[in-house]
Amino acid sequence: MGKTAFIFPGQGAQYCGMGKDFYEKYEVAREIYELAQKATGLDVAALCFEENERLDITEYTQIAMLATEVAILRVLEQKGIKADCCAGLSLGEYGALAAARVMGPEDLFRLIRSRGIYMQEAYPTGGAMTAVLGLDADTIRAVCEDTEGIVSIANDNCPGQIVITGEEDAVQAAAAKLQEAGARRCVSLKVSGPFHSSLLAGAGEKLAVQLADVTVHDPVIPYLCNVEAAPVTDSSRVKELLEKQVSGTVRWRETMERMLEDGVDTFIEIGPGKTLTGFLRKISRDARVYNVEKVEDLEKLEIPAL
Repeated sequence: MGKTAFIFPGQGAQYCGMGKDFYEKYEVAREIYELAQKATGLDVAALCFEENERLDITEYTQIAMLATEVAILRVLEQKGIKADCCAGLSLGEYGALAAARVMGPEDLFRLIRSRGIYMQEAYPTGGAMTAVLGLDADTIRAVCEDTEGIVSIANDNCPGQIVITGEEDAVQAAAAKLQEAGARRCVSLKVSGPFHSSLLAGAGEKLAVQLADVTVHDPVIPYLCNVEAAPVTDSSRVKELLEKQVSGTVRWRETMERMLEDGVDTFIEIGPGKTLTGFLRKISRDARVYNVEKVEDLEKLEIPAL
């Protein structure tokens, strides 16, 4: 029998109203939003459910996304739906930490709130990110290394979709070279910073200071970290990996390939949107992929292994 994985999306999938039906129907979901408010001092439910401009600002996006992911996760767990392993893309890795019981939810909410602030403040102007379509990672990496200034791979999402990040001029120069090298398209992303670049190393260092006071437990199920695309089974490595993740490459394609190699054949994307579902369908045609972002998705969920 195959294995099941929970996977959690990252920033960019957020929208007003996400998680509201879970909040209204399930007490365990309401408790999570209330816990997020207690941990951060923000009205996280209002942030998620009411029209506002803050939802797309990094320092608010991250706590809103994580609260929604954990709320849905807890409902799935209450329904007896379990996973053999888990992973999350960028901030989604904190959803995986919740699934693996590596930290308590209050610590996770405080950390992700700080992470969002540190990332927002680290490089407020002059950074950029661009999605490169139709080129392989080795070619993109070589072009970035050959470009003057700071530019590198931020996300290796799936075959044919890789995101570069760094100084605005360097990203633009690299994008021009990549189009000459055969990229189908280079699409500039609307982001508030050069995320997952060395320019954010300072944000990771600030996060490490806060992590020093957090209790970390061995995962109850393995979670695969972004920076190594490998399972983490030892609590002693969690803090260093989370620090590196802020400025390191998100190796999502490799993470999914590793899960598939380890026998995972069923994936449940937990949270807003279907971004990870789309990536997986480009990585494997054989994997069963489900998305749970609304109550009706949960009610229709029929997993053979369960």
